[in-house]
Amino acid sequence: MDCICCGFGAIILLFVLTIGPIKKQTKMKKHITTFDEHLDDRFGVIGTKKRANFEIKAKAFAIGEIIRDARKEAKMTQEELAEKTGTKKSFISRIENGHSDIQLSTLYRLVEIGFGKSVNLTIG
Repeated sequence: MDCICCGFGAIILLFVLTIGPIKKQTKMKKHITTFDEHLDDRFGVIGTKKRANFEIKAKAFAIGEIIRDARKEAKMTQEELAEKTGTKKSFISRIENGHSDIQLSTLYRLVEIGFGKSVNLTIG
């Protein structure tokens, strides 16, 4: 069986900020923050309820992307995947768009029955 890896820590977001001419950029550098600082400012520090809610939504989005990529790699439609796994197309769509909390048993069913692959989870 092939493997689909759910590496939640591998979510990388890239922000590109363009600030006028080069002379202005050197003056602005002291205001540039790291991505972690941005998350802290926007969603609170790790451990807060607001940050936890953000992290949950980000992970749901990441799982959806993994499922979508695997489905496309298998050259399946959402409807075909739903039929094969006993779910509905609308449910597959919600998962792929990060709008549905997915139970672990459902994830296993989608990956193992739907794609014939295995799930590897890493805790750490």
